[in-house]
Amino acid sequence: MSTEKTPYAADLAPSEPSGSRGASPAAYGTASGDTFPRLLAGLAARRPNDTALQEKRYGIWQPLTWAQYNQRVRDFAHGLAALGVERGQIVAVLGDNRPEWLIAELAAQSLGASVVGVYPTSIGEELHHILTHSRARVVIAEDQEQVDKLIRLRSEATDLPMETVVYYDPHGLEAYTEEFLTDFTAVEAQGREWGDEHPGWLDEQIASGQPEDVAVICTTSGTTSRPKLAELSHANLLAMAEHLTTIDPIGARDRYVSFLPFAWIGEQMLAVACGLSRGLTLSFPEDSATQKTDLREIGPNVMFSPPRIWESMLSEVQVRIDEAGWIKRKVFGWGYAVGDRVAEQRIHGRAKAIDPLYWVADQVALRPVRDQLGLARIDHAYTGGAPLGPDVFRFFHAIGVNLKQIYGQTEICGIAVVHRDDDIAFASVGTPIPGTEIRITDEGEILLRSASVFRGYHRNPEATAEAVDADGWLHTGDAGFLDEQGHLVVIDRAKDVLTTSDGTRFSSAFIENKLKFSPYVEEAVTFPTDDGMTAMITIDPMTTGSWAEHERLSYTTYTDLAGKQEVRDLIAEEVLRANEDLPESIRIKRFVLLHKQFDPDDDEITRTRKVRRNVIAERYADIINGLAGGSDDVTIRSLVTYQDGSQVERNLVLKIVDMSTFRAPEGRGRRPVWSGRR
Repeated sequence: MSTEKTPYAADLAPSEPSGSRGASPAAYGTASGDTFPRLLAGLAARRPNDTALQEKRYGIWQPLTWAQYNQRVRDFAHGLAALGVERGQIVAVLGDNRPEWLIAELAAQSLGASVVGVYPTSIGEELHHILTHSRARVVIAEDQEQVDKLIRLRSEATDLPMETVVYYDPHGLEAYTEEFLTDFTAVEAQGREWGDEHPGWLDEQIASGQPEDVAVICTTSGTTSRPKLAELSHANLLAMAEHLTTIDPIGARDRYVSFLPFAWIGEQMLAVACGLSRGLTLSFPEDSATQKTDLREIGPNVMFSPPRIWESMLSEVQVRIDEAGWIKRKVFGWGYAVGDRVAEQRIHGRAKAIDPLYWVADQVALRPVRDQLGLARIDHAYTGGAPLGPDVFRFFHAIGVNLKQIYGQTEICGIAVVHRDDDIAFASVGTPIPGTEIRITDEGEILLRSASVFRGYHRNPEATAEAVDADGWLHTGDAGFLDEQGHLVVIDRAKDVLTTSDGTRFSSAFIENKLKFSPYVEEAVTFPTDDGMTAMITIDPMTTGSWAEHERLSYTTYTDLAGKQEVRDLIAEEVLRANEDLPESIRIKRFVLLHKQFDPDDDEITRTRKVRRNVIAERYADIINGLAGGSDDVTIRSLVTYQDGSQVERNLVLKIVDMSTFRAPEGRGRRPVWSGRR
């Protein structure tokens, strides 16, 4: 991170890069007047027997052709009409990714309605807020767990507009007698009867749909308040897909594994918008436990995941290599060094003919790692939603994964800025995609304008007016600048950008990402003090647990592991490493290991794992004050809930580590990027 004052660039409206390899819209059968249901109907007509979706059940991939997919959408659309769903209304979908999720979405859109996705982990007030604000009368729920949430919510809230709950996994629900519950297949059967009685009606509804109609409502991250509901039209999403694939062509033969929630704009962006406009085959893992195996089995060509997924993959590599024999470690270390050198040339457009040494390194060291991660066939990989640490970014390029940072928001369909293949800077998020304009205000705020800017926040015109001005510019609320190469560098949320006493502008998120590069750190939240920065850190239980086993350090629970002096020393070394590249005024001076992980159910982080700083500041005020005051430890009261439902409150003493007195063991070497060992 540079300490120099970087001048903010003037307004920039980038032109489309020359030499684009993207096919024309006509080549894919898309046009400016398309909607998702019309795209589906076109694919069913042109490629009726090709696989559109496949879901793994009982260890076997179950395919669904484009013709079958289209027919199920039509049946369910008729079923929704029989339930009283009309044009302009909203249907809520709550559950994990399954073909039924997309069938429900396309069916609602066929009627001129839209869907609001709800994260499957949502509970209580968050779930109530989304359902009441959207006025969803019909809710599509996955299984017994989600149905139980809705039954409980219905009994507690008198203002819930929900009239019907349709579930698509009947396991465990056979004995439920609530009249508002119905099976997904029963709605399809009812729809077939309704369709026979109203021939041609659905075709008229699909034909009358307009690209400007609301297709999907996505919730914002809600880091500072309750999430807002952003309305995205068919035209918004398809414009984004067209502009992205102009840079990175995606074809019908490409594979995509859908495992991130459809409630997230990232999955709507790739799986739905790019999927339907380019005819991708979508694959759904059997469950979260088999996700890694299923990903490797499919070997996707395209992948988009938030930083936590890529960080988790790197942690997995670090653990596996640390457990390997010394010969394998030496071979991988050599191969990684070769790959890192070649990647440095490639990302700056200086790649030459295939290096024989790189070919050997790839075969014996790099490709096996990509294969284990399910990334052997990757052509285009993206990360977004939060900053990815430069060291993590570099690791994936070194092993041969074409990973790119993207920048965008829900309000602009997720993507506005992205790296190009031969122009990647690890500290930036790239350059604007075709059709996107970018401006930096005098205050340093990033403004964006394109055909993908959303229609507005549902039932919230005041917030919409604050987000989009009269000239169509989206005010992101993020601070950043354009560097000399025209790359956008995002600093942080504008309100979170801080300035030290010597005038250095910095981002807490930047420091936190340097800490989170450690395989042993899961989350970090930093706080400014008079003499520098302090940090609250949660450890990664998998990698830290593996390290503890290797060191023959016994422990019982997460709290027990985080309280070990040996673990504090381990993390102190990682903090020492992160401090090396930071200016003195913003180095971590003291830190504490938290006794628990941050939990979205406790409102400490969002469903997309963004830290809610206001909640953290209020809930852990005693710890923050102890860090700022230079205390040796801090005592907190913790409520422990056991499996039988009983609760007990107890005092916990958390030790504070002072980095000014910490010294790393003599002769301890610096660990390589790909390992947790020195």
